[in-house]
Amino acid sequence: MPLNLSQLRSDLENVVQSRTGRRVLNLDIDLQPERVVLHGRTVSYYVKQLAQEGVREFLPHVALENEIIVGS
Repeated sequence: MPLNLSQLRSDLENVVQSRTGRRVLNLDIDLQPERVVLHGRTVSYYVKQLAQEGVREFLPHVALENEIIVGS
């Protein structure tokens, strides 16, 4: 069965938004063959970490880059 990237991206977005209380603005999840890259903006490093851990729980063995920008 082929991997449905659209569904995977949607599931990851839901996990991140739920885990962070929707505090990552302009969330974008870039699914690449060998890694996942998180993009967006938030006001704290804590929320950035929550987003990262949400993806890690969902895909524990994937290479992950957290490019979420912290700032107001």
